[in-house]
Amino acid sequence: MIGISAHSVYIPRARLSKKTIAEANSWFDANLNSLAKGERAICNWDEDTITMAVEAAKNCLASRNAPSIKSLYLASTTFPFTDRQNSVVVGEALNLESSIRAMDIGASQRAATSSLVSLLESGTKGDALLVSSEHRRSKAGSRSEMLWGDASGALLMSHRNVIAECVAIETLSVDFVDHYRGEESDFDYDWEERWIRDEGYLKTIPLAVEKLIKRANISVEQIKHFILPSDQIRTPGAVAKSIGIAQEAIVDNQIASVGVAGAAQPIVLLSKVLEVAGPGEYILLLGFGQGCDAVLFKTTKEIVQYKPSMGVEKAIANRREETNYNKFLSFNSLIEKDIGKRGEVDKQTYLSGYNRRKDLLTGFIGGKCRVCGTVQIPREKYCVNPECNALDSQDDYCFSDKLGTVATWTADRLTFDWNPPAYFGMVQFDGGGKIMMDFTEVEEGKIDTGSRVSVHFRVRQFDSVRGFRKYFWKAIIKD
Repeated sequence: MIGISAHSVYIPRARLSKKTIAEANSWFDANLNSLAKGERAICNWDEDTITMAVEAAKNCLASRNAPSIKSLYLASTTFPFTDRQNSVVVGEALNLESSIRAMDIGASQRAATSSLVSLLESGTKGDALLVSSEHRRSKAGSRSEMLWGDASGALLMSHRNVIAECVAIETLSVDFVDHYRGEESDFDYDWEERWIRDEGYLKTIPLAVEKLIKRANISVEQIKHFILPSDQIRTPGAVAKSIGIAQEAIVDNQIASVGVAGAAQPIVLLSKVLEVAGPGEYILLLGFGQGCDAVLFKTTKEIVQYKPSMGVEKAIANRREETNYNKFLSFNSLIEKDIGKRGEVDKQTYLSGYNRRKDLLTGFIGGKCRVCGTVQIPREKYCVNPECNALDSQDDYCFSDKLGTVATWTADRLTFDWNPPAYFGMVQFDGGGKIMMDFTEVEEGKIDTGSRVSVHFRVRQFDSVRGFRKYFWKAIIKD
């Protein structure tokens, strides 16, 4: 049976103090102070579900050679596009073959676990990539704002080098409406916590787990890791107790350090467990939402040799403190700002021109001359080497995994940027090739000529008139 061969996560670097949120809103709701411990991960203005998915997938593929990916599933309830296949954008940013089967799966907090069940039961030929990513918006001063966070996780499913094999699967479909978001709504609407726990979690999950344990022919005492994604702090403990699972088996939902990442939370927590688990350990993964998915894994001896490129512990440690609550509100379009005349320039994307340069814009593909070996970006008709100038001599050459050096840079406060000043300049890549790029997440005083950079897929512009967003690659200063 197909199993998990590699895993990774992406957690945005910016972490907003919950105390900052509570202090800004406690004048209206003093109860927020009881939730004001720790911090939550927040997207930069140019990050969204797609860009985080690309990061998690890149991290996953960097830790395991996977030459034969046949499927790409992207699970989320916060897709940037409702009628454009988001998974295809991710696949092209990863430079995967166009022959892959790409699929968006959403509309439930079980989106990721349901995708996982589908891949496991189909026994797909070749390798499959499952990515789950979530960037949920919440009302200012709400409980959700305090408990949620942004993150993504990725799993490589394969028949080779399996570190966790599937033992049993059980699924229940029950239209229990604990929360919902309608077609015209910007935010989720949820019901009372205790009712959701008692009538939802405690009545649905034990039924699924009981059938699962019977199918697997093991005892609940053998379960070493119990994963129940929830923003209800006490609910995993209550459910574990009702099933008979030891409290020390409960995997922390990281509410105090990252926040609960919606549909992505099961994959993020599974990656967290796989990072520390030893061989022969049982992992019970649950997904709750209009029913329940229950998946039982058992780690193999291969897990001893495997190390993720970006594990949860490392991703949490790679943080940058953010104390400006207004910036968070602005980045999530929760307040309307006066962006000035320079920000009002029409951002229309001419789709015919975009399609012609899609290899550069999405895949960050340049060229390598077959005659002289010179690499360049962007790729053009002629080789840029003045001693060569060969016509139509360039093969595809990927720059998305290359490191570079800042050759020139500018900090511009006159041009419009969602997080001024706008940083941009020339990047010289290792091995050749240079291009003018935007820099993102720049801390003042941390950029200079000679600074080392890596490149990352980000939102470059929003076209709010037509509902389109333009992506490109940006440079980030390496610490």
